[in-house]
Amino acid sequence: MATSMDVVLSDERTVLGAFLDDHRRDAAGILDGLGETQVRERLVASDTTLLGLLKHLTFVEKVWFEEAITCVPRTELGLPADASESFLLAPVDTIDSIRNGYLAACAASREAIASMALDDIVSGNWRGEMTLRWIMVHCIRETAQHVGHAEILREQLLDR
Repeated sequence: MATSMDVVLSDERTVLGAFLDDHRRDAAGILDGLGETQVRERLVASDTTLLGLLKHLTFVEKVWFEEAITCVPRTELGLPADASESFLLAPVDTIDSIRNGYLAACAASREAIASMALDDIVSGNWRGEMTLRWIMVHCIRETAQHVGHAEILREQLLDR
């Protein structure tokens, strides 16, 4: 996968994909060097944890690149109906299981849109019709936002 710096003279689709993949790589690395107890620690008032953030980003990938494109409702895909529930951890969730699930979701997302154009319309999201361009920009924003949250939580854990 190309990084955003590899594609500075490329077309819009290539640039958007590279920026999204940059943030996906950052997200996949947020758990590096931490233990199972650390990644489950709540450092803020909400249910947000490092492991929960990556679990939520898996949900994001599946909602936007599976549900929105295939029109199969998220509950039929085995996803929570409410996004806030996607942060919640189950006892079986581990660093490896969540990271592997995230990487698999990202790979499936890339495959799902491989033959699509930025102006292609999808209609499987409750908001209605939208372009693939909008979805990609939204996912760049959301992934970057959550990576930023994760960096702050990670810093708090490592400064102890």
